[in-house]
Amino acid sequence: MEDKLLFYTYPSCTSCRKTKAWLKENGVDFEERHLFKDTPSIDELKEIITLSTDGIEEILARRSTSFKKLNVEIDDLTLSEMLELMHNEPKLLRRPIVTNGKKLIVGYNKSGLQNLKQRKKKLAVVS
Repeated sequence: MEDKLLFYTYPSCTSCRKTKAWLKENGVDFEERHLFKDTPSIDELKEIITLSTDGIEEILARRSTSFKKLNVEIDDLTLSEMLELMHNEPKLLRRPIVTNGKKLIVGYNKSGLQNLKQRKKKLAVVS
């Protein structure tokens, strides 16, 4: 994932559409992946979680219908079980998820996107 901006999206998601529009308007190159058709692998989910400040809570859509339908106590699951559940049920993931392998942005976050863009500019000047 390093240095390549990955944008996990779902086209009918309003936050995803806002994020994509912002990325395009600001000339940010990204690789778009449909969250449900090209679900992050368990290893990719692990990497995403290591970049988060809140662990699984940051990417878990607890208010989603899919989450509410679960008949499982999330707090009783191991990390491996939780990762497998999110991989198998990508509707449990908050969206969009944007990462460059060093930073993570979940949901539409204009200031986070701006910081990501500024960091990329600084790296380009240095190299």
